[in-house]
Amino acid sequence: MLYIAIGIYTIAMTLANLSVAAFGPAISPINAFLFIGLDLALRDWLHVRLRLWQMGALIASSGVLTYLLNPASGKIAVASACAFTLAALVDWVVFVKMKGSWFSRANKSNIAGAAVDSLVFPTIAFGSLMPGIILLQFAAKVFGGLVWATLIGRQMDAKSHQDDTQEGKEALT
Repeated sequence: MLYIAIGIYTIAMTLANLSVAAFGPAISPINAFLFIGLDLALRDWLHVRLRLWQMGALIASSGVLTYLLNPASGKIAVASACAFTLAALVDWVVFVKMKGSWFSRANKSNIAGAAVDSLVFPTIAFGSLMPGIILLQFAAKVFGGLVWATLIGRQMDAKSHQDDTQEGKEALT
């Protein structure tokens, strides 16, 4: 299951980057719901299963893959790598510090990660502050993260929730 999740995560990040490179800022809110919402929820699932350096390598390799598949998307890949890295770090810290079920922690950390990602990505990718795109992306990411966390959460059992809490806290210390 871990390798499938890593594959889905990589594919989602890559498709999000390539579609923005192809269609510009207008596709961002759709991507935010579909791909980035998945990324946020799946990232929380992966956070408790991977070491920090492994998560960083996964984020970086997805940015490199985007660039290799479409070198014209270079600026998008750089913006994505910066946004995903910063959002991943914020998401991880919030996820680990929160108490409660995996679902509750995932959604709280998704809000923080979505805020960072929504501000950083379009600002770097398009070279200007775009409040409308930022707000639409944020709302779509939070809602998409909720939908995906619900779907992922249904696949987890109660023992997994307890194990995740302990592993996440140990990773932070």
